[in-house]
Amino acid sequence: MRILNSRSTRALTAAIAVGLIATGCASERKEGDKGGAKDTFVFGAPGDPASLDPALASDGETFRVTRQAFEALLEHESGGSKLVGGLAEKWSSNPEGTVWTFNLRKGVKFHDGETFDAKAVCANYDYWFNWKGTYQSSAVSYYWQTIMGGFKANEDKETPKANYKSCTAKDDSTAVIEVYEPSANLPGGFSLNALAIHSPKAIQEYAKQQVTEAGDAITYPKYSQEAGTVAGTGPYKITKWNKGNKEVALERFDDYWGEKAKIKNLVFRTIDTEEGRRQALQAGDIDGYDLVAPADIKTLEGEGFNVPTRDVFNLLYLGMTQEANPALKKPAVRQAIAHAVDRENIVKTQLPEGGKVATQFMPDTVAGYSDKVKQYPFDTAKSKQLLASAGESKLAVDFCYPTEVTRPYMPAPQDIFELVKADLEKAGIKVNPKPKKWNPDYVDAVEKGGCALHMLGWTGDFNDGYNFIGTWFAGYDKQWGFKDDKVFNAVKAGSLQGDPTKRTDLYKAANEAIMEYLPGLPLTSSPPAIAFGKNVNPPKVSPLTQENFAEVSFK
Repeated sequence: MRILNSRSTRALTAAIAVGLIATGCASERKEGDKGGAKDTFVFGAPGDPASLDPALASDGETFRVTRQAFEALLEHESGGSKLVGGLAEKWSSNPEGTVWTFNLRKGVKFHDGETFDAKAVCANYDYWFNWKGTYQSSAVSYYWQTIMGGFKANEDKETPKANYKSCTAKDDSTAVIEVYEPSANLPGGFSLNALAIHSPKAIQEYAKQQVTEAGDAITYPKYSQEAGTVAGTGPYKITKWNKGNKEVALERFDDYWGEKAKIKNLVFRTIDTEEGRRQALQAGDIDGYDLVAPADIKTLEGEGFNVPTRDVFNLLYLGMTQEANPALKKPAVRQAIAHAVDRENIVKTQLPEGGKVATQFMPDTVAGYSDKVKQYPFDTAKSKQLLASAGESKLAVDFCYPTEVTRPYMPAPQDIFELVKADLEKAGIKVNPKPKKWNPDYVDAVEKGGCALHMLGWTGDFNDGYNFIGTWFAGYDKQWGFKDDKVFNAVKAGSLQGDPTKRTDLYKAANEAIMEYLPGLPLTSSPPAIAFGKNVNPPKVSPLTQENFAEVSFK
C-alpha cells in the first residue's frame, strides 16, 4: 500500500483513486450494460498481479485473477477446503502415494479452441520439469519446487532434488503422474493454480520466450505480461491487461464445460488504499473489494453492503534472513527481536474481531498446531539484556516492508511496520526502513534473501500442516538463509508419514523444533473480510481466499 502519514493525505489519495475508478469503469459499463441490465462486475483488488501465467507466480493477487481462467486437476469445494474434482473427475493413488491416476473430464476446451486431454496434462508437467536458467529460480518456479522438487537438470546445488518422475497419457481421458517419494503435498498440490493446465498450443509459444534476472530484478516473459497468448479452460478468459490503469479484464468463456459464468464481463482493478476501495464501493464505482479495514466492517454492514468474513487460515510473520545480516545468526539476537515485538498490540489495533497472536508458523485451525512451543512474550527489558549478552547493543538492521498492497494476513502493511519498528527501537535496535513495491520488487527481494528483516505471510493452499511449515523449513531457503538439520529433519518427517494421526504428532514436534531455533517470529493470524455491493449476489467466500467469481450475479 502507498505510504500515508496523515489523515488528510489518506483522504486525498482515496479521492483520487475514486475519481480514476469512476473514469475507468464508465466506459466499461456503457459498452457492456444494455437495456439497464449490468453485465460487468468490477472488483477492487489490493494489489497488481505479477503474471498472467500462474506457473510463474506465488502471490495471491495473481491467483485471484488467473484462478478465474485456469483450472487444475483438482479443486476445492466452493467456500471450503475439501478437495474435489477439477479437470479430473476422479483420482486415486497406489498405497505408497507415488503413482497418481486421474480420470479426466471429457468435452473440455481451452480458450484457444484446443482440446483438453491426457496429453495436454503431460505437456504441462513435462514443460515445467524441463525448465532451465532463471526459470529454476525459486522466485519464479516457487510452487513447482515446493510440490515437485527440482528439475530434469538442476543448475544450482541449492535447488531441491526432483521428486517428479513422469507423466503418462494412458489414454485420452487418463493421465498418470508418478513421483519418486510420497509427499504430504500430494494430492493437495494438484489443486494449486500454479499447476493449472494450459493449452499445449500456448505452451509452445511460452517456450519461445525466456524469463531473465539482473540482481534482485526479474523480467518476466512478454506472453505473461499481456493478454493474447495464455489459454486455460476456466469459465472466464483473459482479454486485456491495462497496466497503466491497473486493470485486468476477462470475458465469459461460452464454451466452458461446466456451469457458465453468470456475468459476461469481469474486471479486476487495483486500488492500493483501503479508503480508496471502500469509497469506490460506496460510490457504486466498483461492485466488491477484498481486505476490508476492520474499522469499516460495521459501517458497511450498516449501510446495507454484504461483508462476509472468512475463517482464519493464514499467518503473518517477521522474517529474519541470517545471510543478509550476520548478527541474526546469533540465537540471542533472534530471541531479542522476538521479545521486543508487542504482538498483542498489533492484534488489538490492526486486525478485525477474531484476530489472534501467532505462537508458531501455522494457525490453530490446522492439524499439527502445538500448545508446547517455546514462547517469546513481549519484554523490552529482556530484549535489551539479550542484545547485550550477544555483544549487539548497537544492532542496526535493514527492514523491508511492502507498499501498494494489502494482504489477507496483513491488512495494513505500513501501519504494522511502524508498530514493529517502534518496538524494535525501544529495545535499542536501529531500523533502516526499506520500502519496496509489492510486485515484483518486494516479493522477489525477500525470496532471494535480500532483506534482513521483512514482513510476509501465508494463506494456506490446502489443509495440511506441511503446506505451512514445509513451505519454509523443509530445507535451505534463501529467504531465511540458515541451515539446521534438526529443524529440516523434523519438518520432513511429517511429510513422509502416511498415517494422519502420526503425521499430526510429527507436525507438532516440528513446530516445537522450529520455535526453539526461532528462524523468525510468527506475528498474527487474521480473519479477512470481503465486501460486495447491495445489488450483488456474492460468491461463497473461501478460507483459502479462492473465490469463484463465476458464481457472482446481480440482483
